[in-house]
Amino acid sequence: MTQVTDHGGGVRSIRVPIPDNPLGHTLVYLVDTDAGPVLIDTGWDDPASWDTLVEGVTGCGTSVAEIHGVVITHHHPDHHGLSGRVREASGAWIAMHAADTAIVRRTRENRPERWFGYMAAKLAASGAPEEHVAPLREAHKSVRRPSTLPGFSPALPDREIVPGEFVALPGRRLRAVWTPGHTPGHVCLHLEEEHPAQLPGNGRLFSGDHLLPKITPHIGLYEDPGTHGRPPYANGMESLGEIADPLGDYLDSLERVGRLGPAEVLPAHQHVFTDAPSRVAELLTHHEERLTGLLALLSVPLTPWQLAQRMEWNRPWADIPYGSRNIAVSEAEAHVRRLVKLGRAEAVPGSDPVTYVAV
Repeated sequence: MTQVTDHGGGVRSIRVPIPDNPLGHTLVYLVDTDAGPVLIDTGWDDPASWDTLVEGVTGCGTSVAEIHGVVITHHHPDHHGLSGRVREASGAWIAMHAADTAIVRRTRENRPERWFGYMAAKLAASGAPEEHVAPLREAHKSVRRPSTLPGFSPALPDREIVPGEFVALPGRRLRAVWTPGHTPGHVCLHLEEEHPAQLPGNGRLFSGDHLLPKITPHIGLYEDPGTHGRPPYANGMESLGEIADPLGDYLDSLERVGRLGPAEVLPAHQHVFTDAPSRVAELLTHHEERLTGLLALLSVPLTPWQLAQRMEWNRPWADIPYGSRNIAVSEAEAHVRRLVKLGRAEAVPGSDPVTYVAV
């Protein structure tokens, strides 16, 4: 049964399932505008997800064919996956921040085998054992038909979301707030209108994956596959000032969102909640504690893989699935980059795979 929730003021949410994923679903928001309904995110590109989205839009008293536009908080497939199908069915425009549009374009232009090769090199450079890297090496060799692989041809947006400006929604005041960290072009969307239930605070915030009530968002590393997986600042690729620091970006973005003080937060997963500043404070504390813990671990040189093995997760390392281990290693490296930028850790010269140590 498709679940639609009316949040008042012409805003409804549709629970669109994510197949085989513990998150369960994406909350896709439908916002009424003077030009017709607009979606914020669309959900995973899967037949059951599409059917649920169609049923949900119908349950909101309209149809997918009437969708005027699609505003994407970030490029991940559980948010952007169905955008192309919505555009085909309705002629709707698709809007995304330029930084994430660049990733979509890069994904479309690079053959899947190049991505598998890059991911294998990246994991090897992080110190992953060969038995973990081997499946990606095999995929690199065997992939020859990219059109058969889902996720490698995401819809290319045709409008740009500009930070600080209103999204062009007639009759609405929806301002884009750039919140990089989870992805380079992640945006939250601030509905600068009085809350329909007159809750105290500053409008409502569609927070995507940036601010969730009970989940700490993953911090993403997005580099060009042409780098062959080599870590920057350990191999002379970049100066320290040019290093991507997604965790630093995320922490800065959190503080910006906390200062907005929205009356209500409408996230892409779990449930709507209030008191954004308190949740922001919890996340800032969590990451500071994690950085402190990593410094203790880095009393001896460790690779990102070794760090990930030693970090605290929601389950023992031995129980973490293959794909989630890749995410964990990326998370570990994002935190190490923050420590390097802060001058609290450094890469050990000549180490291969690269190791890091506290300073």
